[in-house]
Amino acid sequence: MKTRNKLLTLLILSAGAAATTAAINKAIKFSATSKHILDDDESLCYKWRLGNIHYTKKGKGKPVLLVHDLSPSSSGIEWEALSSKLIEHYTVYTIDLLGFGRSEKPNLTYTNYLYVQLLSDFIKSEIGHRTDIIVSNASSSLAIMACSNNPELFDQLILINPESLLSSSLVPGKNAKLYKLILDLPIVGTLIYHISCSKRALKKDFMTRYFYNPYTVKSKLINAYHEAAHLGISPKSVYASVKCNYTKCNIINALKKIDNSIFLIGGSGVDGMRDCMEEYKKYNPAIEFTSISKTKYLPHLENPNELYELINTIRSQS
Repeated sequence: MKTRNKLLTLLILSAGAAATTAAINKAIKFSATSKHILDDDESLCYKWRLGNIHYTKKGKGKPVLLVHDLSPSSSGIEWEALSSKLIEHYTVYTIDLLGFGRSEKPNLTYTNYLYVQLLSDFIKSEIGHRTDIIVSNASSSLAIMACSNNPELFDQLILINPESLLSSSLVPGKNAKLYKLILDLPIVGTLIYHISCSKRALKKDFMTRYFYNPYTVKSKLINAYHEAAHLGISPKSVYASVKCNYTKCNIINALKKIDNSIFLIGGSGVDGMRDCMEEYKKYNPAIEFTSISKTKYLPHLENPNELYELINTIRSQS
């Protein structure tokens, strides 16, 4: 009888804890998305086979596609400052990849190949002809693989702070499936995700990793990233896929065979970035690269003026 009572008490306490955690998760999501910072009257929708894709199209001239990083809090907002300058001379397409920002976030495993297909399909359907592409950080492998598979869709590739070749070639480890299973749990996994993508964690990233000058980080930007990380049905799914390396791919062979113009731009404050860019050039000697002073991982947000001038110079030489 005592054992039965103890078991019943344990079940009641467990149920209460689960209910409390679920309520906390709902409150966090509501708080993060209630300000509607990312609402956009000019938003367009590309109805892709795995979910609706949010994007914007602004400006006139030769097309350029902007692709954000693969942080779960990333979205097209990453390009807002640069895009406002590019639209003076270019038709600028800014996409939220599936699982990110304002696009749909179905509960599935997100892979490098999935995004390569998305970029190729998007260019064929919504842009309609060859385009330049500017990508950020971990999305560099997506652009390289997409261009390798369909070179006729691309003109120039500009990679901002590209991921190292070693990092991009990582594969899911022995415990990847177990860890992803835990993250996929409706209550515990969601709580882990909310802690990892909390406003406090995002602020720390901006102050230490993303920006060279932490005093220029605006609270509205952090709120926008926080909102992007909590929109949609299953925002944690892409986080689980990224953490478990499903979005990675060995790009060395693709890098060797690409004949398109490739230009790398690094933040001077990113440790090891020059070595990373020189490694890219070792496999494709035609690659050119440079750095923007006093910036880290997001020069397009921290110093969009200098980046814009640099992009104009690069494109005028192509």
